[in-house]
Amino acid sequence: MSQSDAVQRLQIRFAAEGPLKYVSHLDLMRVWERVCKRAGLPLATSHGFSPRPKIALAAPLAVGATSEAEILDVLLTERVELESTMRKLSAQLTPGLRVLEIHEGLLKQSSLQSMLRAACYEVEISDPRSAQDWQRAVDELLARDEIPWSQQRGKETKSYDLRPLILEIEVRNVLDGVATLWMRLRNDERGAGRPEQVAIALGASEEPTMIHRTAIELDGELAAKAVTA
Repeated sequence: MSQSDAVQRLQIRFAAEGPLKYVSHLDLMRVWERVCKRAGLPLATSHGFSPRPKIALAAPLAVGATSEAEILDVLLTERVELESTMRKLSAQLTPGLRVLEIHEGLLKQSSLQSMLRAACYEVEISDPRSAQDWQRAVDELLARDEIPWSQQRGKETKSYDLRPLILEIEVRNVLDGVATLWMRLRNDERGAGRPEQVAIALGASEEPTMIHRTAIELDGELAAKAVTA
């Protein structure tokens, strides 16, 4: 993303909930493009025959997951005031989208994707096991040196070790056949942990009934200058 024609960078923390859990990464980008345009933001664009707005999400959110921790990077050709921008964006948001904070970042800052280190999730899994059984499964998984994993992508099968992608797991609650786990998973250039894969590695017979991203960890913090909703 070139910054040659941009004079200001905004980093927007937002929640994606409700109907947006069924929206793909590309469709969420299109939603934000429409929101920014309707709010009158002077978006910087790429050069060439098909210029695109210079906006980017820190990390793709899987279809079926919700989040309270997403970050959108936006480059502008004119400076805007943060408080009024918060109001303008909030007036254009689609159902399920909430702006939480707007930070003013440095123009020459590295891309958010290159700053990614980890993501945290709250996960619910329907499973008859007791809290003790779940804790035992977590302890045994974290004690393993490697977790061989295979994933089908089209006609190809990709094999890799799932263990380096798992940083922490906690059993938060087990009630009425539903286990609530907290997971902190790697998300960087070496790979991104996926909660549904971790659930299966823990012995779940089905994928989680709920995946909610609670935090995105970056190598460095967003700029202190910010406005909150």
